[in-house]
Amino acid sequence: MDISARVAEARDHILTVTAARPEIGIVLGSGLGHLAGMVEDQVRIPYTEIPHLAATTVELHSGELVIGRLEGREVVLMSGRLHYYEGHDLDAVTFPVRVLGALGVSELFVTNASGAINESYSPGEVMIISDHINYPVLNPLRGPNDPTVGPRFPEMVDVYSPHLRELARTVAAEAGLPVQEGVYAWVCGPSLETPAEIRMMRAGGADAVGMSTVPEVIVARYLGMNVLGMACIGNMASGVSSEPITAQEVADNVARTGAQLVETLRGVLRRLP
Repeated sequence: MDISARVAEARDHILTVTAARPEIGIVLGSGLGHLAGMVEDQVRIPYTEIPHLAATTVELHSGELVIGRLEGREVVLMSGRLHYYEGHDLDAVTFPVRVLGALGVSELFVTNASGAINESYSPGEVMIISDHINYPVLNPLRGPNDPTVGPRFPEMVDVYSPHLRELARTVAAEAGLPVQEGVYAWVCGPSLETPAEIRMMRAGGADAVGMSTVPEVIVARYLGMNVLGMACIGNMASGVSSEPITAQEVADNVARTGAQLVETLRGVLRRLP
């Protein structure tokens, strides 16, 4: 069965569970699952019940679609994402984004937890993603292309919508929330980067690094979605600080930053036409 047929089966199953027609998709990164609880009139569909959609194995990722209303808009949230480092191939990692597109999503908000490469950043800050670097040089669009779904060679200039980035900056400024804006580097994981790798990334123009987001965004662009990416800075990357990186430190910083990120996302939703 080709990917278009699998996407159609997944979409059709979801439409048997809910009559909602979401226009905005939100991918929740680590530590940001609490946003799902703010969705009104929500329907939750576990990934394991959706045909062809893989289960997430990451702690704190609940692994379900949450469909309902947020700030008066029809939304679908991915409460937990799939990662390449879990052993999923890129088709599986990006399959949920294709399903969101089939449901009618035209705007995709993508969030994550990242390590800061830029030495002027601090843990606990939010970074609006202006561009990305695909360091593994792995592309989820590799293989046969269906021109009725998207172009063979999608353009990757301004893949992170300048309009949505401007909205996010405005909302954050009006709320007095400090934000950075920079380039996100994707690495496969699950091992953290070496200090030498971080120096290479900094020389290449990266401001933050993480293990997600880029494959999803490539597919979202292919499908014609407008994308807003936002990263919670959970730690300074390897070698940037002399302090060791601990899971507890990252969790604490993401929890602190998450409230700011959620407030910014909700403000952007309120301002969308």
